Amino acid sequence: MYSKDHLVLILGAAGIVGIGWCGLVSASESPQLLSKKHVIVYGEKGRFCGWPANEGAWSWGNEMLVAFILGYYGDPPDYDPTEHHYDKNRPTELVTARSLDGGESWQLERPKAFSRSEESREAVRCPGGIDFAHPDFAMRLRRRKFWVSYDRGRTWSVPYKLSTFGAEGFGARTDYIVNGHSECLFFLTTKQRPICARTVDGGKTIEFVSWMSPYTKARPIMPSTVRISETELVTAVRQIPGEDYVSWIDTFVSNDHGRSWKFLGKVADADKKHWNGNPPSMIRLKDGRLCVTYAYRAVPWGIRAKLSSDNGRTWSKEIVLRNDGRNWDLGYSRTKQRPDGKIITIYYYSTKNRPQQFIAATIWEPGPLAAGN
Repeated sequence: MYSKDHLVLILGAAGIVGIGWCGLVSASESPQLLSKKHVIVYGEKGRFCGWPANEGAWSWGNEMLVAFILGYYGDPPDYDPTEHHYDKNRPTELVTARSLDGGESWQLERPKAFSRSEESREAVRCPGGIDFAHPDFAMRLRRRKFWVSYDRGRTWSVPYKLSTFGAEGFGARTDYIVNGHSECLFFLTTKQRPICARTVDGGKTIEFVSWMSPYTKARPIMPSTVRISETELVTAVRQIPGEDYVSWIDTFVSNDHGRSWKFLGKVADADKKHWNGNPPSMIRLKDGRLCVTYAYRAVPWGIRAKLSSDNGRTWSKEIVLRNDGRNWDLGYSRTKQRPDGKIITIYYYSTKNRPQQFIAATIWEPGPLAAGN
């Protein structure tokens, strides 16, 4: 099998919204990959798309939904290269894109609940009664609020309040594990370190369970958590020690259903200096391996992955999903696995030929050698 490029047209409500080249990679070209290709989820001239990791992604078999920020591209002559490439003087909006075919094609959506007026709506106390195990359930956590959906993200509830538990710098991103119809674990970001919280009454009360890492000079944020067994959880966190140091990704493990955590190991560096690294997205594959994806914010800018066959204790060599990024302003991945076993990694990106940030997805299949053992 030889490498072959395919031109992909992505259709939106107003017609073609993206054109991208998909490169298929054979096992002979990369022993870590059986195949991969890139598709454009959404891109529009003059617009900036960013940060799927901040907003959330969900999947129901081959149906997938990702949320991201859509703003206006801005790169004036006096532009500060350490700033994101969007015009802060123009409005941004939260949008979603949906795929019904396992990430091969996408349609832009604008849920009413995420309009600017609704997004800024004051949160109310959750009355309880949330059915976390509903087959079409989705939940979005952001800052100090959460929303739920029972129709795969087409419509959403009013915003509900999230307790900050007295922590400073509280800024939740979507990370949760459903334990039953009325029980769910929430994994939350604060200025000090991540928090594990739990509800057992359908969201009416959400109680503090534990700090997920020890207090250090580094700033661990944006956990991405998976369940290994009935009692064992593993989380990957983004470590930000300061602008003069490399940022990296660590894992922590809980063997008592989130009540306590201990350091498990380092996954990877996410930059060389200055760019604050990138958050991890971790999933457990159908074959039992753990998969972490992240952006590398240094030359060569791009998207990478690692696999673990021992529940996060050791990790494979880096799998380079792509290394053609234009600059550091990229990443914030969300990763899902299709029923056929292929992995979908969604992120924001720009290239030399497409310099305005867009949302892309890499559809890939790891080979057996990628586990590194």
